[in-house]
Amino acid sequence: MFGKKSDNRFETIYSQGKISVSRIIVDRETGVNYLFVSDGSAAGLTLLVDREGKPVITRVDENPRL
Repeated sequence: MFGKKSDNRFETIYSQGKISVSRIIVDRETGVNYLFVSDGSAAGLTLLVDREGKPVITRVDENPRL
């Protein structure tokens, strides 16, 4: 679907932090973006949404790595 075939369905496209970590992860099949946050032994994952509450979708031309 995104041109390049990969064995990994999910790709981290952004990461910050060492102890308290925030990552944006993209589902390579759907383009849907998720936010993953971990701090010590706690972690959470949520769907990223835009101002209207719709899922953030990464298109091929926005991120050629996908």
